[in-house]
Amino acid sequence: MAEDDQLCEAAAKGEAEKVQSLVASGADVTYFNEDGLTPLMLAAKHGHADVVKSLLDAGAPWNALSPSNLSAGDFAMDSAHQDAFDILLNAGIQAELILGTIARKENKVGDLDGEYLQDRVSFSEDKLMDAESKAVMMAWEKPLMEAHAKAICSRGGHILNIGFGMGLVDTSIQQYGPVTHTIVEAHPEVYDRMRASGWTQKENVKVVFGRWQDVLPQLESYDGIFFDTYGEYYDDLREFHQHLPTLLKPGGIYSFFNGLCGGNAFFHVVYCQLVSLELESLGYTTQLIPLPVKDCLGDEVWKGVKHKYWQLDTYYLPVCESSEDSE
Repeated sequence: MAEDDQLCEAAAKGEAEKVQSLVASGADVTYFNEDGLTPLMLAAKHGHADVVKSLLDAGAPWNALSPSNLSAGDFAMDSAHQDAFDILLNAGIQAELILGTIARKENKVGDLDGEYLQDRVSFSEDKLMDAESKAVMMAWEKPLMEAHAKAICSRGGHILNIGFGMGLVDTSIQQYGPVTHTIVEAHPEVYDRMRASGWTQKENVKVVFGRWQDVLPQLESYDGIFFDTYGEYYDDLREFHQHLPTLLKPGGIYSFFNGLCGGNAFFHVVYCQLVSLELESLGYTTQLIPLPVKDCLGDEVWKGVKHKYWQLDTYYLPVCESSEDSE
């Protein structure tokens, strides 16, 4: 125990040689001190990039969280220690790339989406909730949805939206008068509500009922695409991206609801970079536009909601286009 506390102290002071010596003699790099901080967090907090690298190489978990829900990357970011931050960001991206590969190899897709589609949902003026009082969509997202709609409609033409929810983004899309507006919705109650409110009667709207994975053969190619599903995993988003070269016309714009790791600032940065890299490998550039949302998220917003799915002050709106078109 004393050796582990010595490791924390040496990491905080940036004593690289002592850190390496303690690790070699068996000190625990996963140890949390009495303040709930790991050696990696302490090194990151004080900007000791060389110690951060040594600890990561020794197996220190990049994604461990303190009692206040902060990771080593958050400490580096909050203290503006760029070198330490860059090392931790790269470690996070590499780890998630590897884990993603493992998940695909083992086909760990899960069935959360299937459970959601069988659940009852409840509608109110400001939210759509699932059976467990978790928010599917909320009214505070309206300015974000308006911004997404503006982005994907910027080239005009034919628009596709995956996931209707409360209809916020689709209402905004209609304001831009697309030639055609295709909406894919998988939840039967949401679909029934769409029909009752006249969405299936609109002249330029085509509503496709079903999971996007199942209705792909019914889809065409589009000038703008938005993706926002509920109850799916990152692998589902990644799988959808594999279809972009077929679904998105050359010169088209793609965007998605960027709720990735919305409860932790550093993890969110990791996933923003990860998805940008994966889209780049498919031939797309991603611009992340910062939108302040702190003023939209008072405590009253979450009243009756089981899980705060967004807790950050800034939302990064992704605008993706073919790298050839952006040159």
